[in-house]
Amino acid sequence: MRLLHTSDWHLGRAFHRVNMLGAQAEFIGHLVTTVRERGVDAVVVSGDVYDRAVPPLAAVELFDDALHRLADLGVPTVMISGNHDSARRLGVGAGLIGRAGVHLRTEPSACGTPVVLPDDFGDVAFYGLPYLEPALVKDEFAVDKPGHEAVLAAAMDRVRADLTARARGTRSVVLAHAFVTGGEASDSERDITVGGVAAVPAGVFDGVDYVALGHLHGCQTITERVRYSGSPLPYSFSEADHRKSMWLVDLDADGGVTAERVDCPVPRALARIRGTLEDLLADPALTRCEDAWTEATLTDAVRPADPMARLAERFPHTLSLVFDPERAPDDPEVSYAQRLAGRSDQEIAEDFVAHVRGAGPDEHEQGVLRDAFDAVRADEDVREVAR
Repeated sequence: MRLLHTSDWHLGRAFHRVNMLGAQAEFIGHLVTTVRERGVDAVVVSGDVYDRAVPPLAAVELFDDALHRLADLGVPTVMISGNHDSARRLGVGAGLIGRAGVHLRTEPSACGTPVVLPDDFGDVAFYGLPYLEPALVKDEFAVDKPGHEAVLAAAMDRVRADLTARARGTRSVVLAHAFVTGGEASDSERDITVGGVAAVPAGVFDGVDYVALGHLHGCQTITERVRYSGSPLPYSFSEADHRKSMWLVDLDADGGVTAERVDCPVPRALARIRGTLEDLLADPALTRCEDAWTEATLTDAVRPADPMARLAERFPHTLSLVFDPERAPDDPEVSYAQRLAGRSDQEIAEDFVAHVRGAGPDEHEQGVLRDAFDAVRADEDVREVAR
């Protein structure tokens, strides 16, 4: 069986104020063409179909167009909801849509109920694990302490139990939306840390033939059987070095996996340039960046006049301007943002405690802070789901 693995469409999302709907529509067209021309037997979409719980109408219309075009091909599609989606909204009409061969899996309680698709060698069971927010699903999975590893492990127990009850030789594919240990994050993914931990070990998914992951925006191979497709389009300049693609996966009669990357259309290259304004305007090596979406970091000691306008004369697609004057690390004018760069909310809070009272928090106090951050984030998720 030949699968096309994709995820993280983020329909409705912009890129630094640039409307990406046209590029997203081009990607959908490319997806449909790939399915038709490469003999794909099933499409898997591993979450974050939309960029937010209540997407704009244009994004919903594009998704509707994608569903119709995939259904017209007669090729089954399995989709799960991600942490950006409203699972309840995405799942509306799932039963009816499923009759057209597009199977939406958004209910945590259905993790152990697969979509079963046959090929010449028997059945392939597709298990959809939508994004499992620990605070919302801890009761469903009866876990003592909610965390990503605990709820995913419980969901996978249901998958393995169902698979064991099926005919010998049934192959298996799991769709999941999670941060798996070994994956490389970018700036455009929403933080899903719980209890100070965001990642789960790949071993959670042991016992199945292929795991189609979503959430991280870079295409990555965790193991030969556990892969991220990444987002088909860039959504931050941290993705400037990404090669945007989908996985074309062949699952043989014994569950063996071979995978090939299929490149996605590139609306415009990304470039990150750094230096003084005069150097950037004069450097001949930057000619390659003149037609790219550009992030410019200026290192001038004194902020120059009209920097964006001057940059735009050479780099007309400059979208982001960052000021990072080159200073000694102990310079008192080093910015607050620079001091916080790369630090988690937990670390910043602990530093604040140390600054105020002269000593950092003890283990118990660290736990109190961690629980407070988890409670705020969980409350935001609950309110978003209820919208």
